Amino acid sequence: MQIPNDVFILFSFLNTQLRDTGMTLAEFCEEHQLDCEALTEKMNAAGFRYDEAQRRFR
Repeated sequence: MQIPNDVFILFSFLNTQLRDTGMTLAEFCEEHQLDCEALTEKMNAAGFRYDEAQRRFR
């Protein structure tokens, strides 16, 4: 799956996908064959943290 490169667009994209599918980040990454650790590191570097309880980045 091609994901947005810009971290702010990626932030919106991921939160929309997680909300609409009801998946956790790990489930989403597995289904779309994404490196979850690399994705999380990219988001963390931009100041976004994944909230497991709410299943979204903040």
